[in-house]
Amino acid sequence: MEIIKTPIEGLLIIEPRVFFDSRGYFCETYNEARYREAGIDAQFVQDNQSCSSYGVVRGLHFQRPPYTQAKLVSCTQGRVLDVAVDLRKESPTYGKWFSVELSEDNHRQFFIPRGFAHGFSVLSEKAVFAYKCDNLYHPEADGGLLLSDPALNIDWQVPADQRILSEKDTKHPTMAELVSPF
Repeated sequence: MEIIKTPIEGLLIIEPRVFFDSRGYFCETYNEARYREAGIDAQFVQDNQSCSSYGVVRGLHFQRPPYTQAKLVSCTQGRVLDVAVDLRKESPTYGKWFSVELSEDNHRQFFIPRGFAHGFSVLSEKAVFAYKCDNLYHPEADGGLLLSDPALNIDWQVPADQRILSEKDTKHPTMAELVSPF
């Protein structure tokens, strides 16, 4: 597996080794010892999966303390643009974001530590998205950031008039309105 550092401290792209043959492929998607060696020491306790169609944008979500979550995410079918926004007040990259394309073809994973808002847009006809979390979900700790915040200017790679959003995701605060809990 190869670990690719991003310009934002803590955000990591993981490229697992993929073995192809006439039957298809095999890759190891998680090995606690190897991930710890790579600096990912989260103890995952919950796995989630979603299935969405083209144009769906989910996010930007986070869990407030004491229920913050680190996530290890991947796209097992289709393609998504995955986005993380740094909400750590003391970070030199506070308010900055980074995106990476995850797909069934590139097999990439994205590690998002605690203290980030996270979201993704679906770029293919359909996408199955999987994520491991190091803390259980608590609805009372749910938080979000407006994904269309002009100050962030995130290119979701889906035209605004084709985006499919939940009502909840249209009502989150902007970065300027957000009181960061981190």
